Amino acid sequence: MKRKFMPVLLATVLSAAFGLYSLTASATLKPGEAAPDFTTQASLGGKTYTYNLADELKKGPVVLYFYPAAFTKGCTIEAHEFADAVDEYKKYGATVIGVSHDNIDTLTKFSVSECRSKFPVAADADAKVIGAYDAGMPMRNSMANRVSYVIAPDGKIIYEYTSLSPDKHVENTLEAVKQWAATHKSQ
Repeated sequence: MKRKFMPVLLATVLSAAFGLYSLTASATLKPGEAAPDFTTQASLGGKTYTYNLADELKKGPVVLYFYPAAFTKGCTIEAHEFADAVDEYKKYGATVIGVSHDNIDTLTKFSVSECRSKFPVAADADAKVIGAYDAGMPMRNSMANRVSYVIAPDGKIIYEYTSLSPDKHVENTLEAVKQWAATHKSQ
């Protein structure tokens, strides 16, 4: 009886492991691809305004990060880390924006309390931006996965990182911005 049970148990464990992997794996846009332009409602320091990616790219690179939901543990950790690093991004001419499926009222509060009024967060309640960037959570595409992009001023993606853990998003995107800046000093 045990011999028949073990292969079934092993298959079940492997299936669960691959299922967990699929929660973080996705068909995100890759470096070299054009970043889809978007305009949406955003909030910075509790003030709501219209954010347009093309306008921000005229100022320099944009770090665009998607996160599942405001005021959840991982997203709060990530917002704090981006807020702490904003001045470092600015040294290299980059700006940061976070995007989630939350509504603008929720994000107006989140922009003050968790983003510490350091960078804007944008509402994508209809998941159009999430969809354009292939940043949807597997099996729940209306909710963003944790995906970070660095977009060069020419509108091309120069870096992409996907991980449900908030730990490396700031470190990795900041390194990509530094590398971009090192090769574009004269421009």
